[in-house]
Amino acid sequence: MRYLILSILFISFQFNSYAQLGKLVNKAKSSVAALTEDNTSLGLKEALNTGVTAAVSTLSAEGGYLNGAYKIAIPEDAQRIISVVKKVPGFQDVEDKLINQMNQAAEFAAKEATPIFVSAIKNMSFTDAKNILFGKDNAATIYLETNTKKELYTAFLPVIQKALDQVNARTYWTSVVKAYNAVPFQRKLNPELDDHVNNKALDGLFGLIQVKEAGIRTDVNQRTSPLLKDVFGKQDKK
Repeated sequence: MRYLILSILFISFQFNSYAQLGKLVNKAKSSVAALTEDNTSLGLKEALNTGVTAAVSTLSAEGGYLNGAYKIAIPEDAQRIISVVKKVPGFQDVEDKLINQMNQAAEFAAKEATPIFVSAIKNMSFTDAKNILFGKDNAATIYLETNTKKELYTAFLPVIQKALDQVNARTYWTSVVKAYNAVPFQRKLNPELDDHVNNKALDGLFGLIQVKEAGIRTDVNQRTSPLLKDVFGKQDKK
């Protein structure tokens, strides 16, 4: 009888030990999963912050738009005005002057982008991060554009307007339009610069962020921290 009781106790002890071991294993697995989730989110946020910081820094610098791939050109509906007015005395350099002013205004506005991007990045969920990591090559850029473009447009517009005024672009453009409308036999036009410069400034910003994202995704040398190397290493193996 005593042996029977000892056997039962031994079996019970083993069963409890295995149960405890199972709990420990499951807990360890959960911890690893949680760590992986944390790493994925943190890695994507770091990558986005890196790309955003580089893009904003580049485009907000003097000549950032004007001298780069995202130079803002004269709006299409203004080209007709330019082609006519530059023949008028005093307006020969109207195209170059206007292009310089528009791009300078966009550079001023780009400085306002960082806090809006930071807020969107901070609110990113693990599901967002996972979908971005294993999504298209521009998935992070699309995420930012979806979550920030409307707010950025609203934030940029008064800055664009103020910047255009600082460089005398809107006053100058008004004089150009008046000169054009004074030319006989021309259809009267009055296109505005604000919306055009705003949209093109945003197109350039997201375009450069996409370039930075592609660099981190495809070039291990641009993964400048252990976390980026770890997280995007998973993408390489997908």
